[in-house]
Amino acid sequence: MSPFSISARLSIMMFLQFFIWGAWYVTVGIFMGENGMGDVSHWAYTVGPLAAVISPFFLGMIADRYFDVEKVLGVMHLLGGVALLAAPFYADSPVLFIVLLAVHMVCYMPTIGLTNTLAFHNITDQEKQFPLIRVFGTIGWIVAGVLVSLGLKAETTAVPFYVAGIASLLMGLFSFSLPHTPPPASEKGSITVREILGLDALAQLNSRPFIIFMVSSFLICIPLATYYNFAPIFANDVGLSNVAFKMSFGQMSEVLFMVAMPFFFRKLGVKWMLVVGMAAWVLRYALFALSASQGVVWMIMFGVLLHGICYDFFFVTGQIYVDKKAGPEIRGQAQGLLVLITLGLGMLIGAQVSGWLNNYFKAGADALSPELWGSFWWIPAAFAGAIMLFFTFTFKDEVDRDEVSI
Repeated sequence: MSPFSISARLSIMMFLQFFIWGAWYVTVGIFMGENGMGDVSHWAYTVGPLAAVISPFFLGMIADRYFDVEKVLGVMHLLGGVALLAAPFYADSPVLFIVLLAVHMVCYMPTIGLTNTLAFHNITDQEKQFPLIRVFGTIGWIVAGVLVSLGLKAETTAVPFYVAGIASLLMGLFSFSLPHTPPPASEKGSITVREILGLDALAQLNSRPFIIFMVSSFLICIPLATYYNFAPIFANDVGLSNVAFKMSFGQMSEVLFMVAMPFFFRKLGVKWMLVVGMAAWVLRYALFALSASQGVVWMIMFGVLLHGICYDFFFVTGQIYVDKKAGPEIRGQAQGLLVLITLGLGMLIGAQVSGWLNNYFKAGADALSPELWGSFWWIPAAFAGAIMLFFTFTFKDEVDRDEVSI
């Protein structure tokens, strides 16, 4: 297989991988509200973090050791696709609906790591080739949002689930045509729970700056969950049309800021990149709060566009910081620990807290009024602001800016 053919297949893989997620994830809260499940919509955003907590055990103890990566990828997407296609048929039963979403996410979350593993195994220059392949994932998410919003105009219907489910089945079948990739840990000795949880890495990186970084990363993901859960519902409630399409502007800005990151890194360094990322979260929620009563579109859209800074400046910079602090022998564990703490535990707690907060403000009503939406958004703004100040005044560490590769 030629290098071009491999790169093309890996790019298609990434496109489908994130097309699946983007097709249903943005609008699921709107769909649940339309079907009498608004009070439990936060559970749709809880099952993903739960799956993120489970997936390291699946990857570390099973997928990484016994089965070819492309085969595991195929089977997981086929199973996940069936669950997603079935979910809308149980819209009148919130428990079954959420259980099916949970089954899908338990199948889906490990595939994020598997696609990265498969890509890294089959390219020769990771720093140059991987970003060009991975960007097709972001493009896939954007295309999914445009399709269900502008193309099909189906944001309040079950159609996004069918689109995502069919895409998952296609991804499952396509996975079996990907380059043969043997299990990466098949020749290693036994793996321990400590390794999977990254506790060995934490013990070796037990320094004050690293602990402050990890604690701040965990805490900032609590208000972050509020955005993923309630920003689309908020936009829909205050009268924005084509919500999924407009929310995809956040991914578009993510691509632009990713390209600009090397420049900002040289100017700001790790600490201030992280601080700017946190400040963008504060500003985003403040804009939502200020715009709520009048439904000021430009303020809402500016908050959505800040996603590029929120994600790239914090998460990507954080991944680079961990990579630079960890030695080669614990680098994988350290990155896994970061994912577990942020996208797993932080987002899990955040989804539940934001769901409780939303139900508190609704007080039994079907939806929040514009004025109550304003009050609602000030809570994550204040929480993110407190974390930003804590990090700014306590984190002191230096990473050589010239050594950073993006």
